[in-house]
Amino acid sequence: MWPMTTGQPLPGFGGPSASTEAPLEMLAACHGRVEQQCATLLRLAPHVALHGADTAARQAATAVMRYFDSAAVHHHADEEDDLFPALREALAGSDAVCVVALIDALCADHRALEARWRRLRAQLAATVAGDAGALTADEVNGFVDAYRHHIEREDTELLPMAARVIDDASLHRVGEAMRERRGIPPVL
Repeated sequence: MWPMTTGQPLPGFGGPSASTEAPLEMLAACHGRVEQQCATLLRLAPHVALHGADTAARQAATAVMRYFDSAAVHHHADEEDDLFPALREALAGSDAVCVVALIDALCADHRALEARWRRLRAQLAATVAGDAGALTADEVNGFVDAYRHHIEREDTELLPMAARVIDDASLHRVGEAMRERRGIPPVL
């Protein structure tokens, strides 16, 4: 159903732990968390159809909304504000046409995912409010499929390329920006 492309460490990174000290690994780990939230969504739609907007459904919908309203927003900003510019800079002077096309496509994916999220979030909020008919399988499946394809492209193209071409100093700056965005104190 959902190909687990994450969970494997990126080339050049050692273990399953992820922090802003290893920003590419942290981005890959975030993909794993997105996959977990999407798996919850795939279970939630049929649950609501059978049991209504019961306590379990409302709690699951609330947790999914909390995740996509915060962590997913930070993740997109990590990529667009920090990683993508670092990748462009690392390839400056070389034939970066394919990188520009990849980054443009991933940014377009982010906008499409954000639009899908707004529609799905409205359905989840209605479910939290007790409306058992609000959540549709079509909206859930469309959102999950779009994220699935996006994550696959980032895991197989973007992150391995970034690991190969972005220098340690630039990766450190990406990690610092990620910490700052999340309000995490600097590592001493």
